[in-house]
Amino acid sequence: MLSGPVVDLAEALAGLVPQLPKVMLLSTGGEANEAAIKLAKLVTGGWEVVGFAQSWHGMTGMAASATYKAGRHGYGPMAAGCFAIPAPNAYRPRFAGVDWQTELDDAFDLIDRQSTGNLAAFIAEPILSSGGVIELPAGYLAALKQKCIERGMLLILDEAQTGMGRTGTMFAFERDGVVPDILVLSKTLGAGLPLSAVLTTDQISQTADDRGFLFYTTHVNDPLPAMVGLKVIEIVRRDGLAARAAALGDRLKRGLRALQQNYDCIGDVRGRGLLLGVEFRALGRNENHSARALSDAVTDRALHLGLSSNIVRTGASDGVMRIAPPLTATEDEIDLGLDLLDAALEQTLEQLPRVHAAE
Repeated sequence: MLSGPVVDLAEALAGLVPQLPKVMLLSTGGEANEAAIKLAKLVTGGWEVVGFAQSWHGMTGMAASATYKAGRHGYGPMAAGCFAIPAPNAYRPRFAGVDWQTELDDAFDLIDRQSTGNLAAFIAEPILSSGGVIELPAGYLAALKQKCIERGMLLILDEAQTGMGRTGTMFAFERDGVVPDILVLSKTLGAGLPLSAVLTTDQISQTADDRGFLFYTTHVNDPLPAMVGLKVIEIVRRDGLAARAAALGDRLKRGLRALQQNYDCIGDVRGRGLLLGVEFRALGRNENHSARALSDAVTDRALHLGLSSNIVRTGASDGVMRIAPPLTATEDEIDLGLDLLDAALEQTLEQLPRVHAAE
């Protein structure tokens, strides 16, 4: 059943991405990724799906099969036809001295060797959040889409965490000028209510309809979450929250890099807008001095001091603090967060035995 709020939200989302005017409203990001992958399979006629080895797309069915960061051990076989390639990581490159284009070319050469000729989609986060806040470098998305075009695959972008202004633009893909074939949104879109969306092109939608695409759930097109989604879009645009995220993100990143200069245990600061990551580096061979132990200890100490950051660590990259303040944060709150993180770092390191920095 369609209701006024559902139609209005679909129109509002289509207005944000005119190239993707067809919208399906669902409940969770994982569920939306399920629908996106199923859509890609039906439209392309393929069934093989490629993702990043550091990815997180959901905990059910194909979404779980395309998730490689965590949650794979002990559950039996995943879906057939799922492949992974490494995400580009400037701080910890998979192969030293190899640029991302060469790495991408090599990865797809391996995909081509393993594929049965039924590639359907590549699903990616523009910034891999749970995987360690790994930002795809400028130019990467365009190259990735070209790889998809060459193989008749669809590019699915999972912007559950990067969409709705968080990275400094309404959607992270806008920086690259690359529009995906299918866009998935959730989290911020519902402001705490279960709401997600799948956006795609007229052509893909028409082909799917012609072939009898089917994806229904109990809560598809619910009006209440749709009303909330409409209000979220209104506020994000009215209050300029994307531009605010860019400005606050610059302020936060400068503060984090200042901390990096003061603490040898911080190896890298990265990310975009208000989705940033602080990667620790080991201070010694003792387990207590490992990057993971330092990240966990600083996180726990920060919480004790009143700073909630990086609390959800399931699937997080070892040794990386994920920092994603509210888009409505103030400059004073950003500065207070930096002060508390500074204190957490100082107190954590004071409790560790003196060690020499790891080579």
